[in-house]
Amino acid sequence: MRLSTKSRFAVTAMIDMGMRQHQGPVSLAAISQRQHISISYLEQIFSKMRQHGLVESTRGPGGGYTLHRDTQHISVADIIYAVNSPDRKEDVSDEAAQNGYVSTEELWSHLNQKMEDHMQSISLHSLIATQLSKAGQVPPSQSLKRGVFAQKPQPAMTAKAPNSVFALGGFLANSH
Repeated sequence: MRLSTKSRFAVTAMIDMGMRQHQGPVSLAAISQRQHISISYLEQIFSKMRQHGLVESTRGPGGGYTLHRDTQHISVADIIYAVNSPDRKEDVSDEAAQNGYVSTEELWSHLNQKMEDHMQSISLHSLIATQLSKAGQVPPSQSLKRGVFAQKPQPAMTAKAPNSVFALGGFLANSH
């Protein structure tokens, strides 16, 4: 198990999404804005988490990501394994082994197992509960709208000018 920046960002994004899951699908743009993680990096992370069955995606307006499983059934280890490629075992050449190379593979394997057991014992639910107790209530989601949807509707304009040349002539003749 590798603890990397990618795994740290993945856990952070999952907590953010879990805190807002009751509001519907959460967009990567919203997570990016709140957590200061680039959207392209989040796309890579969420693609891997979707492949591992941790999240589901919804396309279209109002789309985004939702959790595929209950937060009590997602561990930190699940998230880390989803976004990191499997670790490669260290290969020791025959010559190095004959020349007294001391393998520490057992030490690292034991340490890795302890770390994996600990990460498996931490649920996403407990991390969300901790964040909610610190932050209080989650503010409502502000949807990021783009294009024509970002514009506020303008009030209808009513013309006070005549709508033809003849009406304009009559208007000008009567105004003097």
